[in-house]
Amino acid sequence: MLSARSLFQEIIDNDDSFRLFCSIAASGESQGGWENGRIAALVPPAMADLAPKVARHGADEDKHGRIFNALLRKRGLEPCEVPLETDYTLLLERHGIGLAHDQLKRDQPLTEHDIVTYLAHSRVTEQRASDQMDMLRGYFADHPEIGRAVKMISNDEDNHLAYCHEELLRLAREGHGRTIQRILRECALAEVRVYRDVSLAVMDRMGRALGWPRPKAALLAAGIHAKYQYERFGGWRRMVSLRMPERRDALGSPAIAGPEVA
Repeated sequence: MLSARSLFQEIIDNDDSFRLFCSIAASGESQGGWENGRIAALVPPAMADLAPKVARHGADEDKHGRIFNALLRKRGLEPCEVPLETDYTLLLERHGIGLAHDQLKRDQPLTEHDIVTYLAHSRVTEQRASDQMDMLRGYFADHPEIGRAVKMISNDEDNHLAYCHEELLRLAREGHGRTIQRILRECALAEVRVYRDVSLAVMDRMGRALGWPRPKAALLAAGIHAKYQYERFGGWRRMVSLRMPERRDALGSPAIAGPEVA
């Protein structure tokens, strides 16, 4: 029977598909680490208290990139080049979502509006990351090879999502509510399109690596399109709601130092 669990198990069990999966994940996490690091360095003076939290977010993302690379090394595999059409982070930027890399490369302090944009973008993308890792944790928390990594990353993603909720609610109370809702909606509608396109590209690559028959590949593509239709016509709203999280001040302390054993 074709299920998400069996699909991911197939990807994990094959070296070629596992290499692609970890390479894509490591690249995206490392890119997120760089972005958050630059934002932390450019936070406007009036919002300086936010900088340590943004830096913690970036440190977590860097850690995740190292973890995925460590999983590859444990199998004796090297990272592969990430195909452009599977680069979620880059494609989001090309759709105008978040802060442009050209802006982050400059040493000019960001504005308060830039920080609102960053947090709204993060709230949407961290929802996706949290959902994905929660699914993997449900399937593979006890897996001898990837279980420990999945649980660690999933916990971090939940912290990142909680931090975005709390900071956006604080900014909404300070008068940014309408701007936040507008940016959240724009980000969510763009993200579901990018996620659909990236998912189709990744599944196409996985199918070739695993030798999937055409009916199986077609069924998976149809499922991706069906999910997009659901998200486009209402499912995106889960990515824009704001509520005070149970995890308060989730990024209020420095990243925990220690061995990153995958």
